Amino acid sequence: MTHPIVDLQTSILTLLNADASLVGFIGANGVFDMAPKGKSGPYIAILRHDLLARNADDAPGFDHRIQFRVWNPSPNRSGVLAPADRVVAVLTGQDLSTPTLIVTNVAHLRTDSAIDVKSGRANATINFRIFSEPAS
Repeated sequence: MTHPIVDLQTSILTLLNADASLVGFIGANGVFDMAPKGKSGPYIAILRHDLLARNADDAPGFDHRIQFRVWNPSPNRSGVLAPADRVVAVLTGQDLSTPTLIVTNVAHLRTDSAIDVKSGRANATINFRIFSEPAS
């Protein structure tokens, strides 16, 4: 089995990059596992992915805390909030499971938006809590 972070991120990136509505907002292949150097946006990157081990009913499992950042090259909040809403819709409406990882719960915790003072670019941060367990 590959690492649970790698499994889940691969599933998420595949789903988000294949979503036609999201592609309409940020362009093709605009979701990354890390921020691309020199790209001003629009794009989405996984900002942070924390993994905590958890045991429920004596079964091993994982508690993922995932944070995404949406960037837009202008100070336009709607330019980041519309794709952020689409990320929430895709991740809470699709099965994120992989052959080695079963996703049992996806919860959107919050979305924050801001205008970066230095660059003038809009950004939104989306936070999720996802529970998973190893596939048998």
